[in-house]
Amino acid sequence: MTGIPGRAAAAVDNLTAVPSPLVPPVELPASVDELAAAAARQLGWQGVVLPEMKLLGRRVCLVAQLMPDAHAERICLGQGPEVDRATVSTWAWPEFSGRVPEPAVRIVGALAVARHWRTGLVNAVPFLRWCDSAMVLPMSVVLTNDYVVNCLPRARAYGVGVVSAEPGPSVDLDLPGRSERAAAPVDGTQRWLTELAYEQILCTVA
Repeated sequence: MTGIPGRAAAAVDNLTAVPSPLVPPVELPASVDELAAAAARQLGWQGVVLPEMKLLGRRVCLVAQLMPDAHAERICLGQGPEVDRATVSTWAWPEFSGRVPEPAVRIVGALAVARHWRTGLVNAVPFLRWCDSAMVLPMSVVLTNDYVVNCLPRARAYGVGVVSAEPGPSVDLDLPGRSERAAAPVDGTQRWLTELAYEQILCTVA
């Protein structure tokens, strides 16, 4: 073993803890629901902005449109929203074609309102498989070199829109999302998300 233990102990004893500078937490300029509604208007997304939900381990606000004809048919048949994921996962099976309820809503987009762009990106990206996706960030995050150098290139590569927000709330479109996307085959997860949105939109418009 190298070194002198006595000296090492003395050096440790003489160390003085220096407190790290306190960085105030980034605050959102308005509530999540207000920012999501303003961002949806800025993005031109037509539909009802639903309250923030935790879906697939991510926190997002879905924007959905009620489909009147399908909704009316489901009312007549007594087919309300089905939110049990195990049940809905079977609806995409070929053998159930024509035997399960039709989707009564269309999910237009998913909005991730976040205090940091990395969190927003993580929350927004998984939903690109089924709909448009965007993140809403406070202006204090937007006015940084990290945002320009790291956030915007990554968001552009994924096709995630970026909306900056100020108190009011006042929002600006910093980066449009992906304008064209190949439609993904309908799967059990998409049907489940649609049923959750159906349940929420009925509560919202009631």
